[in-house]
Amino acid sequence: MKNTTLCYIQQDGCYLMLHRTKKKGDENAGKWIGVGGKFEEGESPEECLVREVREETGLLVSSWRLRGIITFAYEGWPTEYMFLYTADEFTGHLTETCSEGELAWVPISRVCSLPLWEGDQIFLRLLAEDAPFFSLKLCYRDGCLLQAILNGRPAACTDDCSR
Repeated sequence: MKNTTLCYIQQDGCYLMLHRTKKKGDENAGKWIGVGGKFEEGESPEECLVREVREETGLLVSSWRLRGIITFAYEGWPTEYMFLYTADEFTGHLTETCSEGELAWVPISRVCSLPLWEGDQIFLRLLAEDAPFFSLKLCYRDGCLLQAILNGRPAACTDDCSR
């Protein structure tokens, strides 16, 4: 089992996205995701969020909101619990290089046209709708989403997360 954070930093109608292209053996290779990563021993979700955003982007987030917890059940991998955040205030300057890929500000309306995990489209839609805090379980096999369970009930999958 592993614990992670993921953050969608917002600015001027855009999310800061990371195109995962550099890390060898990366389960997210070729996908666009927010920024974040694995907890270190003894870290709280917020400490992990701040550290990972700083390491990957050079930015120091100062205002964030915990939006949901995502459970990833991927056949052949340990279960992952991901704390999903959005942030809208930060200081610092965006780093020119990221060890995991390329960083880009992407208009929120265009995010779902990027190569994403299918389940990411579900929680991105929930973010766009400003849904209250949620729990989402995403079950994958061989890279395909088999089932999505939102707040304990089957969730409708969608290709439109940009509402």
